Amino acid sequence: MADNSRTGLLPILHYDDTRSAVQFLTEVLGFRQEVAASDAEGDIVHAELAWPGGGALVIGGTKHTDGVHGRMRAGNSAIYLATDEVDLIHDRAREAGAEIAEAPHRATFGSGTESYVCTVRDPECNLWTIGTYRSG
Repeated sequence: MADNSRTGLLPILHYDDTRSAVQFLTEVLGFRQEVAASDAEGDIVHAELAWPGGGALVIGGTKHTDGVHGRMRAGNSAIYLATDEVDLIHDRAREAGAEIAEAPHRATFGSGTESYVCTVRDPECNLWTIGTYRSG
């Protein structure tokens, strides 16, 4: 039987400044830090962040070029976070000085389902759409 207590999907994002990225993702968006490993210089080389609604995210640094993910660049990803706290996260992002790409609004996605969403950019330009739509 499969172990459903852990997520089976772990998107990986790379950042130039991993410490600032983890701070933004936890303090502004609301992730919970589960794991963080640092190199000799104190830079985070691997972090695992849990989303309160389920799922997790892996963070790596662009300065570490070994391994298959070694050529990944920062700032070219988009992630959707399902939550009922769209306004709360939008307000925290605005207060933190994040770029608001789209203010909270009603939207209809390709599935035809209406959702309440907003989109913000993190400090390294990844897009984070926060909304009430849950797949399935």
